Order: sequence, then C-alpha cells, then structure tokens
Amino acid sequence: MTQFRAFLSLMAFFAFPLLDSAQEMHSTARTIPAFDQLKALVGTWIGADSSGHKIEVTYELISNGSVLMERLKPGNEPDMITMYSLEGDRIQVTHYCSAGNQPTMQTVPSPLFDGKIAFTFMRLSGAKSPDEGHMVGLTVSIPDKNHLTQSWTFMEKGKSNTETFTYTRKS
Repeated sequence: MTQFRAFLSLMAFFAFPLLDSAQEMHSTARTIPAFDQLKALVGTWIGADSSGHKIEVTYELISNGSVLMERLKPGNEPDMITMYSLEGDRIQVTHYCSAGNQPTMQTVPSPLFDGKIAFTFMRLSGAKSPDEGHMVGLTVSIPDKNHLTQSWTFMEKGKSNTETFTYTRKS
C-alpha cells in the first residue's frame, strides 16, 4: 500500500506541470477589436431579404474562440455556412455556398470597427470555371447589439448583383 501511495504522489508531481502547460496551450485565442465585434453576434437572428423572404442566421464560436461559424438558413433554400477567422492582421471568411463553391474574402489589414466590416474577394475554390456564379463581396453592419445587416455581392459571367439581408437578434 505504501508503494501505491508513493506511486500516486509521484504521478501527481509530474501531472500538475502538464496540466499547467495544457491550460497554456488552450489559452484564449488571439483577436482584434473588429473580430471581437463579430464574435458578439453569437446567437440566433431572424430577418428577411430585400424581397421580404424570411431568413434565419445563427452564429457559434468554435475552435476555442478562434473561428466564428455562421449558418445561414434562407427560407426554402439549402443552408450555407460561412467561417470567419483571423489570418494575420486580417479577418478572413470562407463561404460554403449552396452553389457548390467556396469563395474566400478578407478585410483590409487591421480593420477598425466603425459599425461596418467589408470583405473583398481573394480566391475561389470548388468552381468548374471562374465564370461560375460566386460571392465576391460581403459587408457586415452592426449598428447595435440587436440589429445586423449583411450585403452579399454575387458575380456570374461578369455581372454582379448585391442582396441585402436585415436581422434582429432572437437569442
């Protein structure tokens, strides 16, 4: 029994430093003020597009707060996912579109948060051709903690169209 207690004491001696380093490895994710504003969107939002069609969007923090996941549920259309993350001093989004492609957009370096965050096109993955319809721009406007507007710009065969969605926080 004495050997067992000695063994447990020895294990505790070596385990506590490991716990400390594990906590250090999982410290709070790096962030910038504009990304913190996006993180404040966590929850469920109800809204409509410019034609009045009902839309729901939910935001969830994942990967220890380093990624904000958006799930867009546009009425009777398939859900879409957009992932927001930091890439150096920029915020980057990858949109997993119901069109079957994945455009990536980003902000300017170290964007200031003035109620709007603008994302511009970087690259397109999963498309059959560059002319295939895809998102090329996104502006997120957050006038207060209970209201949100998104303006998405879609381009197909050289022609662009912008659709605006307005939301109110549900939870």
